Amino acid sequence: MKRSKLLIGMGVLVFFAVTAAYAQDAPDNKDRTSPLAIAAIRYKEAYVKITYSQPQKNGREIFGKLVPYGKVWRTGANEATEITVTKNISLHGFLLKAGTYSIFTIPDKEKWTIIINAELGLWGAYNYNARLDVLRFDVVPQVLSTEVSEAFTIQFDQRNESADLMMVWDKVKVVVPVKFLN
Repeated sequence: MKRSKLLIGMGVLVFFAVTAAYAQDAPDNKDRTSPLAIAAIRYKEAYVKITYSQPQKNGREIFGKLVPYGKVWRTGANEATEITVTKNISLHGFLLKAGTYSIFTIPDKEKWTIIINAELGLWGAYNYNARLDVLRFDVVPQVLSTEVSEAFTIQFDQRNESADLMMVWDKVKVVVPVKFLN
């Protein structure tokens, strides 16, 4: 009995030692090719937070090539982009209830389809399931004359209870109106 307790105790120690060594060697965010980023806004007791990874242009042709037209995109890199809202909001005029969702997009030259999906914890868009879409709407992308960002960037331009959610990369800017609801 004492021997089995000793073996279990030694096994637990080895487990924690290996786990600690792995955690020490795990890469942090600055070592990621596409670093993790957060965009957030707050209005009164409500906030919206978007967690995503920032792929870099690195001289590549982005839309229509690296990010193909007409295909579901994770809207960033690595893990699927996620949005958390603590109170109901209006997103492009549609009600989005408080909660956490994945954001996917379907980029195209004339329009982008914005998708808010109930499934979480996805890597990329490989297992995207359209049956779990909560919202789906189209916006018109703005094609700019000069490159605005080397890294894919999500940001907010806030005006009190409303804001513009902006996705910018290369020479493309997509704007989605956001409004906090009472």
